[in-house]
Amino acid sequence: MLDWLYNIVGWILVQIHAGLTFIGLDTDSGWAWGLSIVLLTVLMRLLLVPLFVKQMNTQRKMQDIQPKIAKLRERYKHDKERLQRESMKLYQESGTNPIMGCLPLLLQMPVFFALFSVLRSVAEGNARYGFTEELVESARAALIFAAPIAAQFNSSPEELAALGSNDPIMAKVIIAFACVVMGTTTFLTMRQSMKRSVSQMPDNPMMQTQKIMMYMAPLFGLFGLMMPVGVLLYWVTSNVWTMGQQHFLYRRQPAPGQEGDKAAGNGSSNGSAKGMLSRKKAAESTPEPKEQPKIERKQPKKQPRSKRTGGGSQ
Repeated sequence: MLDWLYNIVGWILVQIHAGLTFIGLDTDSGWAWGLSIVLLTVLMRLLLVPLFVKQMNTQRKMQDIQPKIAKLRERYKHDKERLQRESMKLYQESGTNPIMGCLPLLLQMPVFFALFSVLRSVAEGNARYGFTEELVESARAALIFAAPIAAQFNSSPEELAALGSNDPIMAKVIIAFACVVMGTTTFLTMRQSMKRSVSQMPDNPMMQTQKIMMYMAPLFGLFGLMMPVGVLLYWVTSNVWTMGQQHFLYRRQPAPGQEGDKAAGNGSSNGSAKGMLSRKKAAESTPEPKEQPKIERKQPKKQPRSKRTGGGSQ
């Protein structure tokens, strides 16, 4: 059904590999095939940058209309059909499409499954999806730190040896480490995105669900045990790219409220610095007060009681 997409992904991978070998990399090396997967990932993510920017703009607009959505929910809480109709009308008037919030992820998944199918076909030794027999043997023999690109963690020592690995134990260690990195980077990307979501919509009813998904993200590393090394390389590269892209774009387009906080923070720090400087100058320019001479007051001596009363002893 998706063979046409598998053919496109396989053909692009083969062309990138041909370009890398043209500039001097060994055709059968893990560097050539590993960099081919990395560059394929980067190419795909570059094509998705406009969609990611549009996703950010959609999230900002959705935050702006949240008070109106809350009023609609209160007004039509007993009429779900009317609530849905009025909500869609509000989305259309504001130019907001909720689907844009998950569109980049939806577009990444077909490429992920396509690359998985291509590498699995290579591991099985099938010349499909733009690969010739020579390219299949070259990719099967490529090693990334003793781990064949087409190998999986559950591959037997015989299968690893057939793929060109001379150290099956080290190959499994490398695959396990790649799974840990994949789970960790997945957690960090989700945490980065959730912090942004919290700053935009603190009262988001889905926040608890997002937190649960974030803390379950490291478990995605377990799924990596069933993936070829090349797919793990694709996933890690995609996560690292996402973290860098989000950090850059979030700084350029801070969430509402953060702009004022940042400006206020800069203003308060500048104001406090200026105040300290002015107080320091005032202290330096103000002469120190001269020490005043102490004034001693003489207290009258206490007189006997007979003299105070004016009489003496008879």
